[in-house]
Amino acid sequence: MAHRGGALHPDNIGYENSLRAFEHAVKLGYRYLETDLHATSDGVVIAFHDHRLDRVTDRTGVVAELPWSEVGKAKINGHEPIPRLDELLEQFPETKFNLDIKADNGLLPTAAVLRAADAIDRVCVSSFSQSRVRRIRRELGPALCTGYGDWETALIRFLPFPLPSRGGCLQIPERYGPLRVLTPGLIRRAHAAGKQVHPWTIDDPATMHRLLDAGVDGLITDRTDILRDVLIERGEWH
Repeated sequence: MAHRGGALHPDNIGYENSLRAFEHAVKLGYRYLETDLHATSDGVVIAFHDHRLDRVTDRTGVVAELPWSEVGKAKINGHEPIPRLDELLEQFPETKFNLDIKADNGLLPTAAVLRAADAIDRVCVSSFSQSRVRRIRRELGPALCTGYGDWETALIRFLPFPLPSRGGCLQIPERYGPLRVLTPGLIRRAHAAGKQVHPWTIDDPATMHRLLDAGVDGLITDRTDILRDVLIERGEWH
């Protein structure tokens, strides 16, 4: 998966979550894109990571406190407009998206966009917030693929419980600081329960090879160029 469109590809530096970055990843051959979601004060869902505009655009302010008429004027790296979720779904009709809902006010607007675009079967929705994961499952029903929330992931990793039935995949880092999260045993348990494992954010080729050898089902990367080369080398780039 192209994380934020492949934010650290040399051609994309400074253009994370922009249409330019997503188009670049698709031209490389990527069919799975990862992005973050926020909603403006009037409920427009945008592909954007931070809760503020300041870091990556030429404007300032909290996204949730501004209407789309203002947010839509911001330019990523001073040049690229912030894309809306509905625009991305329309622009890339053959592409699947991993969507990370970053704030509570984005949940219902995201559900509305996915329904209107008939895109529930094209996405996996995740969030660090357990409550947001639970609410989006209730809102969109069992046809929606989701990741696991924070407490579900902790239970799965540290207690010998069966994996909860809701949730299609474990999307976790290999480590939290010194703590190893992703283990061979966890991969085996996930696969035994019919779930996929997608570690993030993997940008080193040696780590990519090692995790693929361990049996993970997908990798989330900022370095779309490196992952593509690794998969070509392994004969796994389709």
